[in-house]
This record gives sequence, structure tokens and C-alpha cells, in this order.
Amino acid sequence: MEEPKQSQEHASLEDPSATALSRRGALASIAAIAAALALRGQTSAAAIKAETTKRTAAMIICVIRYQIDPFQRAEFKKHGENLISIIPRCGGHLVGYFLPYEGTNDVAWGLIAFDSLASYEAYRARLKKDKEALADAEWVREKRIILREERNFVEVVDGTFNVLPRHA
Repeated sequence: MEEPKQSQEHASLEDPSATALSRRGALASIAAIAAALALRGQTSAAAIKAETTKRTAAMIICVIRYQIDPFQRAEFKKHGENLISIIPRCGGHLVGYFLPYEGTNDVAWGLIAFDSLASYEAYRARLKKDKEALADAEWVREKRIILREERNFVEVVDGTFNVLPRHA
């Protein structure tokens, strides 16, 4: 049986093991992306360092790794767009949703920041009562857009994020 052909946009690299990240490496990269996005308005090194220390000292980031149906990429994008208003309304700070670009074509990420695990638990309770969130979750289940998901909580190690390169 011939496998279905994928568009170039969704195709895997010929040798995915050549660029594959470990789970730990991927989580570290995503945490750095999350913090960078949270700081995107800062310009000077001093301002970045001050803001990084202030924001990351009491912030945890929920990193959600999704295994998606690669043929439903557009639907996962719509799911992420649906959450733009839902997540903040329920108490989370939406850092972003990320679709696969190159390499593995069935792994997507969602990053949501919280002040604490207690804040996360309160957010989850609000989600279960939010009509728009419930409707979106039902739509995702019915369409089988997400095949599997896992959550990890990360924090930035003080002094290690956004260290600017020093050129000679």
C-alpha cells in the first residue's frame, strides 16, 4: 500500500534523527522561547535582565506537547486561534501556540504562563465552566485533531536566560 504524499510544507526531513531534539532539549528551548516572547517589548540589555528577573522569579510555564494529525494542521491552527480569548479570560497568560515547521510534522506546542501551580489549578477549574472552551474542546475531540498531549511545567533558571553574546 502506498503511503499518502504530503505537501512540502508538511514533509519530514529525509533524516529526522539528524536534527531531532531530546525531550529535555525541546522543553528547554520552548521555555526560552516563552520567556523571550514575554519580554519582546524590551530593548536594552539592562532592561531585559531586570524584566527577566522580575517576570521569571514567580512564573511557571505550562509546556503542552501535542501529537496532532498532520493532515489537520489548519484545524489545529484554528484551535490555537480559538484559545486567544479563552486562555486570558480563564486566568492564563497565553505565550503562544506553535505548529511544526520543518522536521517532525505531527508535534505542536502550546505555552501558557502562570504565577503558580495554584493559579494553574484555578485556570483549569474555570476552563471546565467556560462555554466557549467547552465547545472548542468538543470540536477538537470530534475532529480528532489532537491524538495525544502531555504537560510539563518549567521555570527559567535565574541568570541563564537571554544571555547576550559577547563579541571580541
